[in-house]
Amino acid sequence: MSAVQLDVQHEVHALYRDHHGWLQSWLRKKLGNAFDAADLAQDTFLRILTAWDTPADVDLREPRAYLTTVAGRVLLNHYRRLSLERAYLDALAVLPEACVPSTEDRLVILETLHEIDAMLDRLPPKTRMAFLLSQLEGLTYAEIAGRLQVHVRTVKRYMADAYEECILLTT
Repeated sequence: MSAVQLDVQHEVHALYRDHHGWLQSWLRKKLGNAFDAADLAQDTFLRILTAWDTPADVDLREPRAYLTTVAGRVLLNHYRRLSLERAYLDALAVLPEACVPSTEDRLVILETLHEIDAMLDRLPPKTRMAFLLSQLEGLTYAEIAGRLQVHVRTVKRYMADAYEECILLTT
């Protein structure tokens, strides 16, 4: 491990030591649940650890404001996951019992849905919209171009970009 990496780890450790309890308490108030708060606090520090490359990244004037921002993003992802899971479970609830997937299959499907959701979230908004209009509503490229007020060739480029992300997701 390089000296720079050790410096970053040391700085993150100090941030964790000085503010973990406060962050977990802040998350517990938001979630009303100590277990999820503990998980999301850990996720927040993991995100910080993987995002910082040099000790210069660590020079924080307002560490709690920074932690609140990062934790807010982690919290938003948590709520998105819960919403996706609820929608999936609601869809399963209306299926005839013979068509309901096994518990193992449900977990695989749910994880795949989370990966697709994350992939869609990485797409620029118009690319995402074009892809969803095509795949979910079955619109033609010309219809999508009309809705998005762009040229058909732009829709083709959006779709190529979206399909490229789909291919990367499967590799």
